[in-house]
Amino acid sequence: MTGYKKAFGAIAVVLLILIADQVIKIWVKTHFALAEDFRITNWFHIRFIENPGMAMGIEIIKKSFLTVFRIALSIAIVYYIYSLIRNNFKLSYILLVSMIFAGAIGNIVDSVFYGVIFSESTSVNVAVLFPPEGGYGSWLHGKVVDMFYFPLFTFTWPSWMPWIGGTEFEFFRYIFNLADASISVGMVVLILFFRKTLSLSFEKQKIES
Repeated sequence: MTGYKKAFGAIAVVLLILIADQVIKIWVKTHFALAEDFRITNWFHIRFIENPGMAMGIEIIKKSFLTVFRIALSIAIVYYIYSLIRNNFKLSYILLVSMIFAGAIGNIVDSVFYGVIFSESTSVNVAVLFPPEGGYGSWLHGKVVDMFYFPLFTFTWPSWMPWIGGTEFEFFRYIFNLADASISVGMVVLILFFRKTLSLSFEKQKIES
């Protein structure tokens, strides 16, 4: 397969994931109040939350620094994809890396733009896109929109267990978005099935540099 076809495949995957991710986020943001929950099945809910920090809501560094770091990392991934195409790596591997890149860009869009283009979401007010009075934040300080919630099962730890005895455990309690899923699926498949290809790609990077 030619490099042009591989580049087209990578671009198509990125655009498909990015557009779908943003359509879902904008719809949820403009139709749900913060923390509003819509149950589709017992094990699948749409629950709107906003994530101000990193994955799983962890916030350990300044928001603007985190956003700039994500942008820099995404630029590095673009160059990596370009090198994969130039060195004629398998299309399947290129598409996996493109999935990871698309997920990263999807959350960067939220962080860069959402604070400016949306009014604030609260438990009683649904956000407005392009509000006349301006957004809830500034550039680089937008919050990432999450909505997919899969409470597959819950149970209570036995009372005799130290520290956690008597507490409730829920799987899967984390709420995420399509961009997160794209990154996670891409990383898991890459690690399970493409570890040799990953190592080879970095070896070629060292030779070229």
